[in-house]
Amino acid sequence: MLAAAQRLRRREEFAATIRAGRRAGRGVVVVHVDAPDESLGVTAVSSDSTPAPTGRADLRVRAGFVVPKTVGKAVIRNKVRRQLRHLIRERLAALPPGATVVVRALPGAAEKAFPELAADLDAALVAARNRRSRRSRREGT
Repeated sequence: MLAAAQRLRRREEFAATIRAGRRAGRGVVVVHVDAPDESLGVTAVSSDSTPAPTGRADLRVRAGFVVPKTVGKAVIRNKVRRQLRHLIRERLAALPPGATVVVRALPGAAEKAFPELAADLDAALVAARNRRSRRSRREGT
C-alpha cells in the first residue's frame, strides 16, 4: 500500500495533474505524469507569481488512481485499483522528485493478467515521460 504522503486524494490534485501533465495510453491504462520543471529548478508557482523553492529532500512522488464503473462492479474495481497501486509503488523511485501520476484504468483492465497489466503500465509510463509537453508541441508548430 502507498503511504498517505504518496497518494493523491483531492479532486483538485487529480485535475491539476491531468490538465498539466503528459498523457500516454498503452493497453488498458492511461497515465498522466506531471513532473516539475527540472531545468528551472522550480516546482510550482504560488499565487503571487514567485517561484516556490525546490527543497528536493521533502518532495515526494505522488500517485492517484481512477477506476471507473465501466471496469466492473465495486469488487472488480477495487481489485484493479489494488493491483495498480502495487505496481506503481515499485515504480515511484524511477520518477523525478515532486512528480504526480494519475493512472486511469480502461474497461478491459479487469480481464488482463497481472503481468500484462504491469507491461501496459510500464509502457505508458515510459511513453509519458518521453513525450514532449503539449505546450512545446504547439509552440514548435
